[in-house]
Amino acid sequence: MTHPPAIVGQASISELAHAYLGADYSWQHEGDWHDLHIGLPVPALELLHDDAKTFGLLSAWNPYSVTRTETANRNADRALHDALIATGQPFCPAFASAPNRSWREPSWVVIGLEQAAFDALSRQFGQLGTLWWTRNTPIRLRMDASRPGGFEHDEHIDWLK
Repeated sequence: MTHPPAIVGQASISELAHAYLGADYSWQHEGDWHDLHIGLPVPALELLHDDAKTFGLLSAWNPYSVTRTETANRNADRALHDALIATGQPFCPAFASAPNRSWREPSWVVIGLEQAAFDALSRQFGQLGTLWWTRNTPIRLRMDASRPGGFEHDEHIDWLK
């Protein structure tokens, strides 16, 4: 998957960006879950990987936020897991969900992957929104779309088109 379906128009991009900004994100280490927040740094994860310069969260579930079956999502997640193994970079389980849990999806935090390779994986698995940050900086939302109106001054989003 390299292009969003036609149903993802600018109005939907705006709604989805707001949903992603308001979502709950977490990562797992040794059975414990830790919060991630767009606009804040993640010192605990960075301390665990003191040689890494980059971090990103992505999923393979529901490409372009179009709902698919659990079987299709789990198959895509296994394929993403295999692709992450092939990078040779460390990664850990993560999770994204709406605050009311009306949507949720397993994700992965990948550590030390170059941004271009991260973006390529994101596009391969049809992800419109991912999280990305470099050491000692706040988490940013990366939207693989053009900036719609109303987002001219949002300091925590990178628009990739």
